[in-house]
Amino acid sequence: MPKIKVIIPAFNEQDSIAKVIQDIPSLVEEVIVVSNNSTDLTEVNAKQAGATVLTENRKGYGYACLKGMDYIASTSLSNPLKKPDIIVFLDGDYSDYPEELTKIIAPIIEDNIDLVIGSRVKELREDGAMTPQQIFGNWLATKLMSIFFNAKFTDLGPFRAIKYEKLLALNMVDKTYGWTVEMQLKALKQKLSYTEVPVNYRNRIGVSKVSGTIKGSIFAGVKILSWIFKYSFK
Repeated sequence: MPKIKVIIPAFNEQDSIAKVIQDIPSLVEEVIVVSNNSTDLTEVNAKQAGATVLTENRKGYGYACLKGMDYIASTSLSNPLKKPDIIVFLDGDYSDYPEELTKIIAPIIEDNIDLVIGSRVKELREDGAMTPQQIFGNWLATKLMSIFFNAKFTDLGPFRAIKYEKLLALNMVDKTYGWTVEMQLKALKQKLSYTEVPVNYRNRIGVSKVSGTIKGSIFAGVKILSWIFKYSFK
């Protein structure tokens, strides 16, 4: 069985983080929660649930993901036996179903796929789980990727798995809202094999720090579109 590690960026998710960790299948070797400047009990609850807890005080989804990757790189260097084969990214708000991780990693293990995106299809999505601006933004971003790159993506969903070596080769740099689309664009540019797996999606616990605010939605939209246009002209 390949070594699998999970990175969970979390900002003030004290009410949900333990549920997320507890529902992750036991085949995962290590769950890494990166507290992104949390001011509540997120870190305490994550530790009690059995996760490795890191802190990243620079606010931004990408900053938190990069912190998790840095930790994995350093532990793998000091002990090569800890080097993972697959990295799974998962949100800490309990909107995804962590137990579906086995579905997400299956194409990598069974078909040697490089990148797998959990697609939040309408049929499996709870009413209200995604805001209208999220739905439109996803449609626009994936439509543009289809036009510019002939991509087959339908979602920028945060629940995803990627081979560790392929992730390193992407040289991820985005610090905030563009992390997911950067990964997908770079995967296209590097001609990685990819697929999507339909996943269930429910209303999150608590209020979203991005899609739950007008400011957050605008910034996320601008960042995502800027990545797409930047890569379309490279």
